[in-house]
Amino acid sequence: MKDNSNVLRELFRSWSGEESIKAEELPASGSDRKYYRISSRETQAIGAWNNDLNENQAFISFAKHFISQGLPVPEVYLADDSGKYYLQSDLGDATLFSMLAEEGLTNHVKDIYRQVIHWLPRFQIDGAKGLDFSVCYPRAAFDKQSMMWDLNYFKYYFVRLSGQGFNEQGLEDDFTRLTNFLLEAKNSFFLYRDFQSRNVMIVGNRPYFIDFQGGRQGPLQYDIASLLFDAKANLPNDFREELLKLYISEARTLTDFDETEFLKYYYGFVLIRILQALGAYGFRGFYQKKEHFLQSIPYALDNIEYLLNHHHPEIYFPELEKLLRSFTQSEHLRSYAKPGLKVKISSFSYKYGIPEDKSGNGGGFVFDCRALPNPGRLAEYQNLTGKDNSVKQYLSAQSETGLFLASVYSIVDQAVENYINRGFENLMVNFGCTGGQHRSVYCAEQLSAHLNKRYRLNIIPDHTQSKSWPT
Repeated sequence: MKDNSNVLRELFRSWSGEESIKAEELPASGSDRKYYRISSRETQAIGAWNNDLNENQAFISFAKHFISQGLPVPEVYLADDSGKYYLQSDLGDATLFSMLAEEGLTNHVKDIYRQVIHWLPRFQIDGAKGLDFSVCYPRAAFDKQSMMWDLNYFKYYFVRLSGQGFNEQGLEDDFTRLTNFLLEAKNSFFLYRDFQSRNVMIVGNRPYFIDFQGGRQGPLQYDIASLLFDAKANLPNDFREELLKLYISEARTLTDFDETEFLKYYYGFVLIRILQALGAYGFRGFYQKKEHFLQSIPYALDNIEYLLNHHHPEIYFPELEKLLRSFTQSEHLRSYAKPGLKVKISSFSYKYGIPEDKSGNGGGFVFDCRALPNPGRLAEYQNLTGKDNSVKQYLSAQSETGLFLASVYSIVDQAVENYINRGFENLMVNFGCTGGQHRSVYCAEQLSAHLNKRYRLNIIPDHTQSKSWPT
């Protein structure tokens, strides 16, 4: 049996004319392909091995075509005669998903997403021109059979393995209605198929695109649905809406685009993409016992809940909807989420010092509220606290308070999103004022309400001076 790294090193030597000094196998992804970073003293490339010759042919053919169209994809340098090995340009290790996990949804990351949206319709519309769709694998088009494969993938690997009972004939009837509806959409474009944040490489703050070997002819809606409802990316709904509008604006510059018709089918494609993803999580998680795939399930269920309640597709699918709503309420399926982030929010008096962080995480944020107007100096508020309505009304009416809290929300939101994505379990936020009774209490209560609503946390602020409050 051939050693993959040795074959790729020979291919590297044939291409570069240099001897490799290192061939490092890269971490496995969701596929059976193997990748190696091969280096000489002067040159570097990514070597790929894949036993599926048809898939390799599709990737190499598409890559050459996209390069010719000026689209940012890796260049294929050389393939061996067997068709199982090839070399491509090394785009580094930073993906859009890893950047999102490290930074949170910062303005920088948002800008990268906007660049991605700029490129997507160019792959779909310009990239489809002159493309050899005959090399598409396993199907030349996202047709009825492709859709039914995805829906049955969902049925057999997620629904059945989850243990949820269902009416199979009713579900099949809904699958037929859904596919017939989606097949009404225009489908003469390049459908990337797996357009999501892990397949976007970031090089010098510019996106490059990989893993398009499953592409085929299809509608525009599927890929933008894949990106915006990428479960683990967990984009806020308002940012999804912003990106969807940007996508429509970009697509309109490239082709005759009917926004009403596009949106008629868009949320149906969101639905089938989520179902396909659940099938993948079930296959990799329930069947192959790769537990980290199961952690994506709760995010996908959140997307389903949002879709059904706010953007219900324009078709009737009673058995499927019943099943999906039962999944969104399943404590068992929700339990696959990573341990939740615990945010401790405290108010305190500077007379007694900053509360100790007992979580072991160390530190967190300390915000000094003493620059805000002090209700404690006014006789009518002296025996009240920041939890009382009259004090809340007083502080909320001060412009300084709004500016202060807006800054706090921005800073803490960034940390919370980053901590959630990285699996951290503890964050501490403290608000201090002179007596720990009015301003710090009000701000701690406001931040708790903000985080509970935005991130579905369950924070009850700890008011460390409460025992000394007037009764």
